[in-house]
Amino acid sequence: MSISAMARTAEQQEFLDDADRWQVVVGRDRRADGVIYYSVATTGVYCRPSCGARLPRRENVQFHLSPRDAEQAGFRACKRCRPDETDRQAAVVAQACRLIEQSETAPSLAELADTAGLSRFHFHRIFKAATGVTPKAYADADRARRMRTALDRSGTVTEAIYDAGFSSNGRFYASAPQRLGMTPTRFRAGGTGETLRFAMGETSLGSILVAATEKGIAAIQFGEDPAALLRDFQDRFPKARLVGGDADFERLVAQVVGSVENPSIGIDLPLDVRGTAFQQRVWQALQEIPAGTTASYSDIAERLGAPKAVRAVAGACAANAIAIAIPCHRVVRNDGALSGYRWGVERKRALLDREAVA
Repeated sequence: MSISAMARTAEQQEFLDDADRWQVVVGRDRRADGVIYYSVATTGVYCRPSCGARLPRRENVQFHLSPRDAEQAGFRACKRCRPDETDRQAAVVAQACRLIEQSETAPSLAELADTAGLSRFHFHRIFKAATGVTPKAYADADRARRMRTALDRSGTVTEAIYDAGFSSNGRFYASAPQRLGMTPTRFRAGGTGETLRFAMGETSLGSILVAATEKGIAAIQFGEDPAALLRDFQDRFPKARLVGGDADFERLVAQVVGSVENPSIGIDLPLDVRGTAFQQRVWQALQEIPAGTTASYSDIAERLGAPKAVRAVAGACAANAIAIAIPCHRVVRNDGALSGYRWGVERKRALLDREAVA
């Protein structure tokens, strides 16, 4: 039995008897969509539990565990809630994921949509709804996974380039820093040759880890548990030379902590920023937002001369690993509401409140 089938079976355990199933239909409970279906004898159709059609009489209702069960019983899909599309869309997304994973170069959105027999807009919408990410983000994550796997298994970096599906050395090396955080050779060696100083601190917003290369600050990370922060840091660079901060570095950490507690102090430190050219442009724009003010994702996109790149701006904010110094917490939705923050929306709210007071 597949993982998806096991998950569906487990969900169906919540609705073991018809009395429970009927209550789900009465309440139009969306949690049961795709888990159970109901048919109506007087209309000859079957629906999702959340269907907005008029509630049928209980004596006319039967329950089914899949669209196929309902259709084999002689019922047709409701044109309002389209219950037959649940499995069909899941199959389309699964097919697209397989195509991305098996292709040497990432298929374009148009190619994926054509294969699915859908418009680009509709395919993009159902793919993101099913996976939580866009097709491009899924392809990027798969390529990064291939890079890491190939570098771990291949005898040389050259072998890894082709094992990961790259058609040229140039493309591989161009994308490596933002996906690996260092050169392919150093990543393959688990960070060998990379020296990172680090130290932990405590703030009123939780633990904080500060790490730096010889070029500047490479990470400022919040967390609830200092041990977990340190483990994540060590796991990322298992063979790097990790050096505990000396007195000078401890003073740097104290400056970061002070900036968290009192934003009026400010923070002006050299940074070792690694990302794509676009990400670096976004991060530079974030540093130009004055403390005590905010900007929307659309504002940032406009400043960069790319008004349609709102999602890419949001992605760059999410990828930022240097809290406070690159103030992605100052970016909000167009309506002023707080959106996601890598280290928690509550921390984002607290930082903005403190800056407003300062």
